[in-house]
Amino acid sequence: MRFMIIVPGTAESEQGGTATEQQFADMQAYQEEMLRAGVYVDGQGLHPTSRGARITFENDEWVVTDGPFTEAKEIIAGFSIIEVSSREEALEWVRRWPRSCVPDPGRAFELRQIYAPEDFGDTYTPELREREARMREAAARNAAQG
Repeated sequence: MRFMIIVPGTAESEQGGTATEQQFADMQAYQEEMLRAGVYVDGQGLHPTSRGARITFENDEWVVTDGPFTEAKEIIAGFSIIEVSSREEALEWVRRWPRSCVPDPGRAFELRQIYAPEDFGDTYTPELREREARMREAAARNAAQG
């Protein structure tokens, strides 16, 4: 099972502030621990919403709204993806998150399970599964090429 740990944004991250040297070191140690345990898939920090956009589909047209966005409760500062055997194991990894990098008081991490092909049942045909597998292989090659 794959899970995404969604890291909430903060006023500091929205101002473009980056982590301290200690926070970088603590996060790297945490990711290395997950890697040694065989659960780490990926993790990234995100630029502030001032460098982003929201895209909606309204009246049969795409509408682009440039950031920044002020709805602090909805801002994401980063994410980690882990592959574990259960929701409980995923929760345990969140509980190990470095204390120097926890969200501001009142802000929460969000843990979301990522769909796997078997979650879709018979409507996700063998042909569609094969097509997706080929796309993922191509995407991995693209990523490896940088």
